[in-house]
Amino acid sequence: NTSLSCHMYRKPCLGVCGCQLLYNLALKKTAVQSSTSGTVGIAGKAVDGNRDANYQSGSCTLTNAESDPWWRVDLVNVYTIGTVMITNRQELENGLDGHQVTECAIISHIPKGQAFYFPCNSVKGRYVTVFLPGSAKVLSLCEVEVYYGQLLYNVALKKTAVQSSTSSTVGTAGRAVDGNRDASYQRGSCTLTSGQSNPWWRVDLVNVYTIGTVMITNRDELENRLDGAEIWIGNSTKISDPESNRCAVISHIPSGQAFYFPCNSVKGRYVTVFLPGSAKVLSLCEVEVYYGKPL
Repeated sequence: NTSLSCHMYRKPCLGVCGCQLLYNLALKKTAVQSSTSGTVGIAGKAVDGNRDANYQSGSCTLTNAESDPWWRVDLVNVYTIGTVMITNRQELENGLDGHQVTECAIISHIPKGQAFYFPCNSVKGRYVTVFLPGSAKVLSLCEVEVYYGQLLYNVALKKTAVQSSTSSTVGTAGRAVDGNRDASYQRGSCTLTSGQSNPWWRVDLVNVYTIGTVMITNRDELENRLDGAEIWIGNSTKISDPESNRCAVISHIPSGQAFYFPCNSVKGRYVTVFLPGSAKVLSLCEVEVYYGKPL
């Protein structure tokens, strides 16, 4: 996953829902919590890189009901923390209300299944703790991400998207720019074309941007469907235009994962995902487009 080595120019974030950050310091680090309910909701589920907000799919932590439950990750080194991101469960919407991220923020409310960012004013530390004061409380987190970098803006978010065809009323093109990385088609978060030759999906960024990176989230089933897909950027809706540039060819994205593809600062208004071949089906769970230069 090239997200771990990707660096891009920064500018102020224009909206929390469209922001992406640099390196997640908490990813795959050791996490502990005050207690664990059952065998599924272990502390490490919140740093596994999976924002799936469904507890039943095994992506979220869960403590017992107790007084003052807490969850903590060890970053190993001391960092200047700029932002912490919390993903709430899609059920138990109010379960995180009142949680405190130590010396950073108090969580007033996060809508169910959503990921919210909390600026931490460059606090230095090695440990990040989420603490819920009170008696008979249950702490459940689907993902905790810790960043030292600035916020970056996803220029594709909520923009107009179209595709070569649409299979059923669920898999519309706009599903890939709704800000939801949920990799389950059944929950209405992914696009889907009919079986056809050379299917494509395209987003109109409205303005011309210097694009550093495109991120693609693959479905959690039918893992190999995106193999061989191409990412194109240009100022024409046609990828055959001489000024259109191919950013990357997707060799493989594991099921349910989000992979970044550096685009060498290509300029363009339209970003197209094109899958060459006959009897192909194109399905995307999220496409994010970031301006700037990749490293």
